[in-house]
Order: sequence, then C-alpha cells, then structure tokens
Amino acid sequence: MEEIYVRHVELLGFEKRFFPSQHYVYMLMVKWSDLGEKLIYRTYPEIHTFHKSLKEMFPIEAGEIDRKDRTIPSLPAPRWVDSQKSREDRKTTLAEYCQSLVNLPAHISRCKHLSNFFKVRPEDENPPAPNTSISGPIILDTYRVVADFEKTTKYEIALHIGDFVEIVEKNENGWWFCQCESKRGWVPATYLEPLDGPEETEEPEPNYEGELYVTNQAYKAEEEDEISLSFGETVEVIHKLLDGWWVVRKRDETGHFPSMYLQKADGQNESLRTNPRAQKPPPRRSTIRNAKSIHNKSRKRLSQEAYRKNSRRYLQERGNRFPDKNSKTSAKSPLQEMKNQSI
Repeated sequence: MEEIYVRHVELLGFEKRFFPSQHYVYMLMVKWSDLGEKLIYRTYPEIHTFHKSLKEMFPIEAGEIDRKDRTIPSLPAPRWVDSQKSREDRKTTLAEYCQSLVNLPAHISRCKHLSNFFKVRPEDENPPAPNTSISGPIILDTYRVVADFEKTTKYEIALHIGDFVEIVEKNENGWWFCQCESKRGWVPATYLEPLDGPEETEEPEPNYEGELYVTNQAYKAEEEDEISLSFGETVEVIHKLLDGWWVVRKRDETGHFPSMYLQKADGQNESLRTNPRAQKPPPRRSTIRNAKSIHNKSRKRLSQEAYRKNSRRYLQERGNRFPDKNSKTSAKSPLQEMKNQSI
C-alpha cells in the first residue's frame, strides 16, 4: 500500500503564544494524498531547522555541490529581533516556500522527513487555550458579531448575533480568521464590529493618487455604489477598505469592487483570493439582514460622488491647475501615465 504524502500546504496566518514564553506560531493547512486535511502549528525556527536538515539530506538538490543544480527553495534564517513587519513579510516567504516544497520531485516531496514534519502532533490537536496563559493575556482584537452567520465551507465558523470573537488575522480580501471559544475559522469582516466604537482606526485613508491593479475575474455590479469590470482591466485602487470591498477608479468612474478579484499590475503579488479559501467575495454590510449594532452611530462612509469629487480635486491640485481636456499639461492619474509610457 502506497504511503500517504503531502500534496498541498497552505499558510493561513500566525498566532501569538505565551507558553512557555512569548512566541509566534504559523498556522498551516496540510492536505494529504488520501484527501485528509489537518491544521498544524509550527514556529519559524522549527521550519528553518527542518529546512537545514532537508538540505543535508539532499546536498545536490540543495546546490551544495554545484549551485546550478539547486532545486530546494531558499529560506532566510530567523532574526534575533522580531517585529510585526518581519512576521508579515515572512508570511509571503513561507507561503512560497511551502508551495515550492510540495512541487519538488517525488524523491524529496514525498520523503519520510518531509512527511514527518507536516504530520499532526498532539499539541496541534490541543493547542494552548487563550485563558491558560501564565505570563499575561493574549493580545488579540475582540469584535462583536452583528448578525447570524451560517458557514458554507468547513473553513468557516458559524456565529450568532452577540457572539464575541478574537481576530487572529485580518485578510485584505475581507475574510478574517477568528476564534470563538474552541472554534476557529474564516468569517466575513462585514459581520463584525469593534467593541470600542464604529471608527476603525486601522482602516487607511483614501489614496487619491491611486495604485495600479488588474482584475483577475470579471464582476457585475449588484449595488448602486459598485462598479462592473471585465477580466484583465487595469484600474486604480483609491481606498482599501477592511471589508474587502475596495474603491477603484476607472477613468472618471469610481465604485466598490471585490479586492479578491484584483492583483497588482506589476505582477509582484498573487491574487488576494489565495488566502483564505474563499471562492466568493464577502457580503456587503448593506445586504446583511437583521444586523444589529451596539453603537448608536455607524461609521461614516464616503459616497461615490465624494470619491469622484475628491479625485478630481486631487488631480487638479497635483497639476496646480484645473484639468483641461484639450491640454497636454493637465494632471494625469497613474493609469493615464502608464498608458502614455506604453505608447
């Protein structure tokens, strides 16, 4: 009987632990050849130690004899001083590393050493509960659920209005990884609200200069403030909202568009759909029935008319003049500048 092997590893995020001392673990969803799926937790030093031993086992593929023969992916050594930014940067590095591992030739990707590292350990099935910390509380943002949410995949968790959840990871596509008592899974950010108030300080201000993105899937607007776009269109993102519905600009038109259908125009990042395993955008807050907030005032949202007005004002100020349709010196957006450079 053929021994099972790892066929896919997906990085879900990271989590803070306090026992036996403060450290971080990365959450990895491991898919096996027998179609089994298991969530495991590994520290970065653990992963790097495994990486070094794998190189020792396969010196030719590690490039130790001749660099041109290297097929095993590289992995930076752990830093002595860790930071929030380094952990975020590491997520992309680890995700690419894990994907490269399982795509290696079978004598490496299916070797015993690799399989043993990704096997479930007892501590993976019974991770330390947040309330068992001995050196202090785990610092995770607590949010309240504003409406009942029914899960549609095994990667999500069902929640009821009034439940309190702790946020492990806020994904840009609007699906957040949460924990509620003993349950963990993905939840649309639109079903959650902060306890302190409606003003979410983490949400960035609009950037009317715009960032160039390309649509990787067509979307037809369902609400008045959304925008319909075809596959492969280049747009400017002017406001990255935490609910995953970004405001984009296409010439003089603006509208909300699902961020999971966008990717950087320079091709340096993957689609925002890669994490989590959501195949559809999160619902808009306006479409959630019977949503009840504990706050008297909701967070003010800009209208599309305000976005368009502010965009025109920004471009005018940047050009130090009012734009003239017949003038070649009027201020241009990044999208216009990119088109001019490609001519």
